[in-house]
Amino acid sequence: MLLHFYKFQANGNDFVIIDGHENTFPVDEKIIARLCHRQFGIGADGLMIMQFSEKYDFVMQYFNSDGKPAEMCGNGGRCIAAFAYLRNVAGKFMTFEAPDGVHEARIENEKTSPRLFDVSLKMQDVSVFRELTDGWFLNTGVPHFVCFVEDVETMDVKEQGKMLRYDKRFMPDGTNVNFVTLQKNELFVRTYERGVENETLSCGTGVTASALATFLKTRQKITTVRTRGGNFKVDFKPETNQFKAVWLRGPAEKVFEGTILL
Repeated sequence: MLLHFYKFQANGNDFVIIDGHENTFPVDEKIIARLCHRQFGIGADGLMIMQFSEKYDFVMQYFNSDGKPAEMCGNGGRCIAAFAYLRNVAGKFMTFEAPDGVHEARIENEKTSPRLFDVSLKMQDVSVFRELTDGWFLNTGVPHFVCFVEDVETMDVKEQGKMLRYDKRFMPDGTNVNFVTLQKNELFVRTYERGVENETLSCGTGVTASALATFLKTRQKITTVRTRGGNFKVDFKPETNQFKAVWLRGPAEKVFEGTILL
């Protein structure tokens, strides 16, 4: 079976996208893991399927690179929004359903190049967060632990992230782990992603969690977040015991498309 696919990236977080309107994709953990494998497949941090929806513009199905489903991916959500706009499935303002609920997204301007888009994604309201002795735990669609460090650039994120990802406090499902350094009026974030089991160049839900955790820790609303893959803007409205109107903004780019034999 030949499968037509599209490859997108958002600040270095890359994804295989399959248009469910034109393909029947056999959802299988081993197949997804092979497609995401960087040596034996297309290579990606995750895979998404854009499915038909009777109520919204589309439905987003998301899988980590290990083939297992996840509740949400912020960069993936922005990529699939750009993909839906490019494919004329949705206009510049859209609403779609993901495993963690309904999201709004918007294309902020016309294409800055034939394949590059500026995309904002509205995340779910965040009401699950708690302070721990060594950081903050939040759920921004998926669980994240945020740890503040002096110099994130010199850290061994893979080794230290792996230890915290499997910490008994976060079991049985584990957590994503973010290491954050506050530099003047911006954050620098590096993330170890559960399901990828490695550091990724950026993580949208992790960037969001880091901005919210910074507010909880310092009462500063820092909206500019830097990662190894690029920069984000995070906006939110802090209210009693929750954050509302949480928006994640950054670039999303079509890298290439092709076909692969399953």
